[in-house]
Amino acid sequence: MDARILPPTPEAIAEAADLLRAGQLVGMPTETVYGLAANASDPDAVARIFSAKGRPNDHPVIVHVAAGDDLSRWAAHVPGAARRLMDAFWPGPLTLILPRAPGVPDAVTGGQDTVGLRCPSHPVAQALLAAFGGGVAAPSANRFGRISPTTARHVADEFGAAVPLVLDGGPCEVGIESTIVDVSGELPLLLRPGHISALALSEVLGTAVLTRSQMDDRRAVPRVSGSLSAHYAPRTPLKLVHADRLPGEVAAARAQGRSVGVWSKRDPGGAAVWVEAPADPEGYAHALYATLRELDARGLDVLMLEQPPETLEWSAVRDRLGRAAVGSGPA
Repeated sequence: MDARILPPTPEAIAEAADLLRAGQLVGMPTETVYGLAANASDPDAVARIFSAKGRPNDHPVIVHVAAGDDLSRWAAHVPGAARRLMDAFWPGPLTLILPRAPGVPDAVTGGQDTVGLRCPSHPVAQALLAAFGGGVAAPSANRFGRISPTTARHVADEFGAAVPLVLDGGPCEVGIESTIVDVSGELPLLLRPGHISALALSEVLGTAVLTRSQMDDRRAVPRVSGSLSAHYAPRTPLKLVHADRLPGEVAAARAQGRSVGVWSKRDPGGAAVWVEAPADPEGYAHALYATLRELDARGLDVLMLEQPPETLEWSAVRDRLGRAAVGSGPA
């Protein structure tokens, strides 16, 4: 049995809100990827997310809130740096790690003393949050470690009847998960790159935003979504290859009798399937997961993706591709 995919009419949004109140799961569109939504105040409902995804129990989930919500239900306090980032980027693809308020379920935080909050900009997500009237836990609506969904059909194909309703908000605009910034300590720390760059964050804060590699080991770094080395992975082995080496790599695979799918800016020749890759990081990110899903469904022996440029603008894409290559296994 398949999940029901419904257009976001007022009636469908009201039904989705009722399902959340009843402790059920709902597929929710956001501007980043589709989320597997549950009532964040209900530990049993959040547990259904972990069960459906096969997600480790100590892996925290992000709480999505409506624009203008009182954050005191979730955060013990909101530092000035967090307020500046909210003013600049909320609603939008930015998750903030804040000190956890008393009463926030351990199921949401993974037992940590911090909580991740995000205010999505997608109008359907905002309509659902307003109709529900509370915070919604909504990690990406895919099996743990696999390719994130960017359409309602992806969610239905992934979970079937385990998710009774998916609201169809169209293809996700951004296409990769939110930027995550830890603002629970003295210095802001970028924990996951995304559409909002470290430079944009620094310009708002008036100070550099550090990365994990720049942090002093004495500071404990919160566990956050998407931080494992293997993630976002297709089942087909995936290999990242520099553009000038692609023709040779494809030819070598063909000589071994292996079928190859390629995503690159130029056709290297010899591939069973070649998909032209966007030349800009925003276009690439938007198409990334849908293209990986398309290639993964072809029954190929190996996927070869052109290595993105080593520039700041491509950091979020490089992050996702690196984890996908590890998670897919040896190519």
